[in-house]
Amino acid sequence: MSTPFKFVEWPCPAPGGDTRTEAALVFDRGRDMRLMVIPPLFDEANKLRRLLVEMLRRLDAAGIDGVLPDLPGTNESLAPLARQTLENWRTGTAAAAAHFRATGVLTVRGGALLRPDGLPGWDYAPQEGPKTLRAMVRARLIASKEAGNEETREEIETRGRAEGVTLAGWQIGPEMFSALEAAELPPREDGVSVIEQET
Repeated sequence: MSTPFKFVEWPCPAPGGDTRTEAALVFDRGRDMRLMVIPPLFDEANKLRRLLVEMLRRLDAAGIDGVLPDLPGTNESLAPLARQTLENWRTGTAAAAAHFRATGVLTVRGGALLRPDGLPGWDYAPQEGPKTLRAMVRARLIASKEAGNEETREEIETRGRAEGVTLAGWQIGPEMFSALEAAELPPREDGVSVIEQET
């Protein structure tokens, strides 16, 4: 049997109608059932990556192909994160689903904001943009206080909207910051189930 997973390149849409090459981790044996995973956003993606890869490994053993695509500005991407927008990432996940012929999607927490239309699947503990942003701003407030450079939430938010800001080690541009402040979960489609955190 071949290596269970590999890294491949895929053409991700870029602003202006071009594409850029991004990476994806795939378990691909050409099977009919094909699950794409959209991880949580920013720091939570780092914390849960090993868990998500192990889940895909187990699904592979159960006869289901899987893909975990990078989006511009994440993981191995060379695109600057500060220039990314929530809308570009949504376009990217839709393109990845089509490119890898996904038959279902699992989103995790803030990844639910990027769910492509028209595919069945699951949203695990879906989280709206403001909640994702609040947790990162809170982490910055704590780090600033420990470093003796106290800031207020209002100062961070004003800077984030105007010029962007670094939160939990992630350089969030002003467009992304403003979009996250208002981002609501997409309407629940037929065939999409919510898995609550407690479950």
